[in-house]
Amino acid sequence: MAMDFGDMQQIQRELQEKYQQKWGGLSPEKGRQLLLWMLCEAGEAAQLIKHKGDNAIMEEPAVRQAFIEELCDVMMYFNDVCLCYDIKPEVIEKVYHAKHERNMHRW
Repeated sequence: MAMDFGDMQQIQRELQEKYQQKWGGLSPEKGRQLLLWMLCEAGEAAQLIKHKGDNAIMEEPAVRQAFIEELCDVMMYFNDVCLCYDIKPEVIEKVYHAKHERNMHRW
């Protein structure tokens, strides 16, 4: 089953609603904190590259699984940040395409 950005945001919304009392809900103030956590998760993915290497990520199932899980953590926090700042999937899509077009003609 393919998942798009809207599906990811809905999953994160459900998770945030379930743990609202424990995690404190979604707000711009919380978005700042979640963005920092997202960067920490990106660092954990980078640590796998540094310590295990590219070949291990490509060829060793356990290392590859751990790397993919870290990338998923990054994506989950990214979606939470978008929810905190009320950034809808269709807006991300529009801006993403515009940014791509600029990059295609940048150099």
